[in-house]
Amino acid sequence: MLYIGVDLGTSAVKLLLMDENGKIQNIVSKEYPLFFPHPGWSEQNPQDWYAQTVEGIRELTADCDKQQIAGISFGGQMHGLVVLDEKDEVIRPAILWNDGRTEKETVYLNEVIGKDKLSEYTANIAFAGFTAPKILWLKENEPENFARISKIMLPKDYLAYKLSGVFCTDYSDASGMLLMDVKNKRWSKEMMEVCGVTEQQLPTIYESYDVVGHMKADVAEELGFGSGVKVIAGAGDNAAAAVGTGTVGDGMCNISLGTSGTIFISSSSFGVDDNNALHSFAHADGHYHLMGCMLSAASCNKWWMDEILKTKEYAAEQEDIVKLGENQVFYLPYLMGERSPHNDPKARATFTGMTMDTTREEMTQAVLEGVAFGLRDSLEVARSLGIRIERTKICGGGAKSPLWKKIIANVMNLKVDVIESEEGPGYGGAILAAVGCGEYASVEDAAGKLVKVIETVEPDAQLVEKYEERYRKFRKIYPAMKELFQVLAE
Repeated sequence: MLYIGVDLGTSAVKLLLMDENGKIQNIVSKEYPLFFPHPGWSEQNPQDWYAQTVEGIRELTADCDKQQIAGISFGGQMHGLVVLDEKDEVIRPAILWNDGRTEKETVYLNEVIGKDKLSEYTANIAFAGFTAPKILWLKENEPENFARISKIMLPKDYLAYKLSGVFCTDYSDASGMLLMDVKNKRWSKEMMEVCGVTEQQLPTIYESYDVVGHMKADVAEELGFGSGVKVIAGAGDNAAAAVGTGTVGDGMCNISLGTSGTIFISSSSFGVDDNNALHSFAHADGHYHLMGCMLSAASCNKWWMDEILKTKEYAAEQEDIVKLGENQVFYLPYLMGERSPHNDPKARATFTGMTMDTTREEMTQAVLEGVAFGLRDSLEVARSLGIRIERTKICGGGAKSPLWKKIIANVMNLKVDVIESEEGPGYGGAILAAVGCGEYASVEDAAGKLVKVIETVEPDAQLVEKYEERYRKFRKIYPAMKELFQVLAE
């Protein structure tokens, strides 16, 4: 049988066709516009997502036996606000995860409602990107649109609704709305009251691998599919990507070195740290996960190489870096502020410790180490909750650097596993579809059989010790700079 995974991203929808053995048969990508109606705003038309998805599915399945297609599922950009009226028409363009208009609403939630209350209601505090602040913004600034709302949904769930007619979401994606009681996996009555919405306006919540319905007859006919194609709930992009890297079950970890950096830790039990430094969300495997998100990761290296050194020879710049764990130069990786664990939009990047004999290589090394130290900050929060981790998967553009992987292994004191195929949320979506269709007994079963480790970078005891000392010094830099960052931002 064949399974479709849909990765609904910010710049494009990426579609993947997988067989029952996990082999990728085809990949198609379709772009759509992104709109910035005001500085700091970011919007898209949900109709564009659906149109390009349907077109992409048509192209994806052009050369296969369409009767073999058993199910479709999704990984999607999180936090976006999609609102429909009683006629199921989109009321206004979707407000996306990277939209910055809700600073006032975020402050209101964190300071007036209060972080303690938010954590009690949802296990998280408010961030500008989350959905609840967007609802409050709409209520305040577009009351006529707010009054028309019949359905509130997340981006990928708009696709599921158009394909199946079922108004649904899943626990992992709903966790990022600030409307769900994550611990008890239900909508929070308190947060609905704060936002002025009712449960009728919110979708039914499913596990990511649950079948929510079947593809509507007219859609299936249009695509040339059979009548029994199942639509599976899917997951938020980070949870779907974690499924695609096999980061499921208890105590598994994945580090993503993309433009931003994430450390994703799956857990069989619910946990939340005292300061809400990490996101505490439901996971696509039916359990939970903690996630730290740093806003600049591989983008720090890109900035250093492209803008400062003016070179595209990334690998060549790393060739002469040999003295690991001995660098006297430190780099704070906060080019765009920071999210986890400090949640400080005013934080900035710094170099510390240069002398007259500091070399180009030491500066480059400091950038790579600074990102690793920043990710370790989030790992330490997870460790403070008693979570024991011995190894991690690694993915993203930065994971192509052998040196960076070695630095991460020793800074974290973790075995770092490289997987055979990294296809992100689309592959995770296809796996969820296969689980939903009964091809595998569980998400863990599927990931265990389909995700292959091809390389492991082991930490070196001596290097670990050296980096432990460096990390202790790194940890002191941000607290010393924090007040100054506030002054500089004035």
